[in-house]
Amino acid sequence: MAWNLQDFALFIGLDVGKSEHHATALTTTGGKAYDKSLPNDEANLRDLLGELTRQHGPALLVVDQPATIGALPVAVAQEAEDVQVAYLPGLTMRRMADLHAGSAKTDARDAFIIAETARTMPTALRQIAASDEQIAELAVLTGFDDDLLAQTTAARNRLRGLLTQIHPGLERAIGPRLHHYGVLDVLSRWPTPQRIKDAGRGHVRNRITKHNPRLAGPLTEEIFTALEAQTVVVPGTEAAATIMPILAGQLKDLYSQRQQVLAQVDA
Repeated sequence: MAWNLQDFALFIGLDVGKSEHHATALTTTGGKAYDKSLPNDEANLRDLLGELTRQHGPALLVVDQPATIGALPVAVAQEAEDVQVAYLPGLTMRRMADLHAGSAKTDARDAFIIAETARTMPTALRQIAASDEQIAELAVLTGFDDDLLAQTTAARNRLRGLLTQIHPGLERAIGPRLHHYGVLDVLSRWPTPQRIKDAGRGHVRNRITKHNPRLAGPLTEEIFTALEAQTVVVPGTEAAATIMPILAGQLKDLYSQRQQVLAQVDA
């Protein structure tokens, strides 16, 4: 379903929680009409929606979780007058969060991002069907994505920790870029600093170029600058050669699985 922005005077982003939610309401020009926490109960939700629509007009309420802890506000909003309800998928939410300044995750920040996405990018939203079946399906998919995200973070942290142990300079060069397939490919093919050095700049650059052409040139130089700065071989480096490709492979698989889940959510 495509939402017509001209149908709404207000865009409400709701970051849902177990005991309370944070709501941010934006006008069509982006001004804040509301920005507060509220308890997770029907009366408060009804009062808020009623007050906002009386003051401003029709509203589009957008949640980040339509089931489980988000089920009550969705049900209340669906019965409210002059309110339509939409859902911002978790993976899309994370992508939008990357576009906004600041990295600290807060309920208020998330609620604002949800509302701002609704106000400016309605095509990113998904309709919430009244059927329990569809809501349950979304809950399963988003719950599984949360599990995949936790596994991705753990594998990435383990890989960065391993790199820091055997070659801190190399970790500083590639640790923040482990979301790039080209970097993971290099670690899978040449899992120790010495093997990367032996492969040479040309082979390493070509390996990265297959997946990340713009990154290949400058990153290759950073890698070899780091390699030249450390001459000692730290104990445990050869053991790391066994673990490094496993962790790199796990990350590639996890990224692929998350893409599959996103495709299903967006379907």
